[in-house]
Order: sequence, then C-alpha cells, then structure tokens
Amino acid sequence: MDKIKVLLISILKLGLKVLYAPLKLLKTKNRIVYLSRQSNEKSIDMTLLEKAIAEECPDTQQVFRLRTIPDGIGPKIKYCLGIIGDMYYLATSKVALLDTYSITVSCLKHKKDLKVIQMWHASGALKKFGLQSIGKKDGRDESISKAMCMHKNYDYILAPSKATAGFYMEAFGYDAKVMKICSLPRVDEVLTDNGCVNRFFRENPALADKKIIVYLPTFREGEADAVKELKKAFDEGMDGYHLIISTHPLFSSVDREERFSFNGSFSTYDLMKIADIIITDYSACAFDASVLMKPLYFYIPDYEEYKNERGINIDIKTEMQSASFENASDMLSAIKNDEYDYNSLFAFKSKYMENTNSNNAQILAKFVKLLGLS
Repeated sequence: MDKIKVLLISILKLGLKVLYAPLKLLKTKNRIVYLSRQSNEKSIDMTLLEKAIAEECPDTQQVFRLRTIPDGIGPKIKYCLGIIGDMYYLATSKVALLDTYSITVSCLKHKKDLKVIQMWHASGALKKFGLQSIGKKDGRDESISKAMCMHKNYDYILAPSKATAGFYMEAFGYDAKVMKICSLPRVDEVLTDNGCVNRFFRENPALADKKIIVYLPTFREGEADAVKELKKAFDEGMDGYHLIISTHPLFSSVDREERFSFNGSFSTYDLMKIADIIITDYSACAFDASVLMKPLYFYIPDYEEYKNERGINIDIKTEMQSASFENASDMLSAIKNDEYDYNSLFAFKSKYMENTNSNNAQILAKFVKLLGLS
C-alpha cells in the first residue's frame, strides 16, 4: 500500500511541477503570502504580524491562503484546485510564511528570490513531531515522508529559544544557521491586557470569589480518561475553586459539562489571563502560559506510555518536578497547599521562551522587511 501511495505522490509532484514552470515566468511582486492547513481563518500570530508588517512595509501586499483539508470528494477536489492558486502566489511573492507543512512549498523548486519562513503553529515542542516522530505510532512512515519532501525549502525557521531550536533542527531536518530565535507574535497577545478578566467576571459573577483553574490539554488518545479522573478528584473537595476544562477542539468525545465551563466567548489566551492556576499536559500552550508566571502544573497520567509511543523532547518530570503529576488528586492537593516552586517555572520560561516582552510581532516584521519588502 505504501508503494502505491509513493507512486501516486510522485505523479502528483510531476503534475505540480509542470503547472508551476510557466507560473515562475511571471514577475515577482512586493508581496508576502501566508500559507496554512491549520485553519480557514487567520491565526493570532498571522493577525498580529499582518498589522506589524502593514506598519513597517505599508506598500507590501499581504495575501492569505488558509485552508484545512475538507471531508468529502467534492470539497477535496476544490481544495486541490486551490493549490494552483497557492503556486501562483508562491511564484509572484517575495516572502512565503507558513505555520505547517505545505506540499507546494516543499515539493517544488522556487525562484531564488523567494524567501520561505516556517513559523510553526506552536511556541515550542514538549512532544516530538515532524521528522522526530517518523516510524512512531502517531508519526508518518519514512517512505511517505521522503516522497512528500517533508519540510524542505525553508530559508528560515522561527524558534523561541536556543533550546527549542535544537528540537526544531531535528524535527525539520536543518542546521543552526537556518534558525531565527524569535518568539511568536502570540506572546504579545498573552501579555496584553485586553480587558478579558473584568469582562469574564461581569459575565460570570458567581465565580468572583473563586480561584479559577484552567485545564488546557493537548489532543491525544486517553484525553477522555484523564478528564474523567480530573473531574472526579475535583469533586472530592476543591471548595473555593472553579475548574474550567477547555479541551482541544479536535477532541469531541469529551463531555462538556456546564459546571466545568463558563459564560461568554473567551480565547485560550484570554483563559490564561483569567486563570489563577493553569494545568496542561504535553501541550505547547505551556510555553505561552509560562510567560505569565502563574502556577503552571502538568497533569500527565500516561507519561511513560506517551514517552515511549510518541516521544518527548522535554522531561517535564525532571525540569518541573514539583509541578508534574500522574495522579489528579495529588496535583489538586498540591494546588490547595499553595506551595508553588516559582524558581523552577522561571527557569522553564527562561530556557524555552527567551523573549517575553510584548514586541515580538514588531521584531518579526522588521526581520521580514530585511528580506526585500518595502
């Protein structure tokens, strides 16, 4: 089956190359194109960067090609036709910025004056991904990965720290000279007071006298069981606290109960600002949350299994020893005891998020401008 997939991928790449060749004869414009399969909407990173680039490079056109892969034959055909549009913008732009793998970026040969920036959709990598996870349970087959030219043709890869750059070099297959140390623009959002705390308590007045715990897990097998145990432990004696469970949007099998929710519309970054205590597991939101220097806990009941099957980059049981728990009741007891090790959190933040000022979009916009935009 894999051999058939590799053959089909090879045929697809040949077709794309034939279509791309005449497009490369078109004139390059003062333009940046954003590519993503993560969402059909602009991410907070793209939104903030778009604004900063508009200020730094007012004459630069910014084009967004953002499309998730849909279900159904008809929508998939439409998606594939959209790839031709992606190729047009790659052929006529000075800069391409993407936050995930792109077949058109990695499988085609581009003009020399096109600069490609990989702005990965997470602020780090607790768990292994990309080329690190080839052959693992949740990773790609090696032959498919090679056929898809996984993560080829990047000129720059953004990383929030030197430590994280080491993980990215493995995951993307590049050396240090391609790495650009720069936190994602989302850090600016995390650090900006947008009034969400006051709005939250206006819309949830019954929670005004509670300490807010927010649980932000990653998408993984076993999440439902972890949530179940956390709910049970919380019900056994957490008076004075309110637990908000904000599961990953891809995980629909976890029941969303009103007593573990809230009124109103608030983003993940809003919830971080609202929270008194933040709990996560292997999610990269841990890095975003760390810049707030609020008590950050890791609830990892499947740690050994996850480490063996998926692989991890950071041994959080060592680096965040007093804040990492496999048992929900033990973790909640630690929260009630209110004896948090802020020194470990500061070391974690400093190691994995080097710039924690609210100027990251501006820094990145100035860097992009140096690539030839005006």
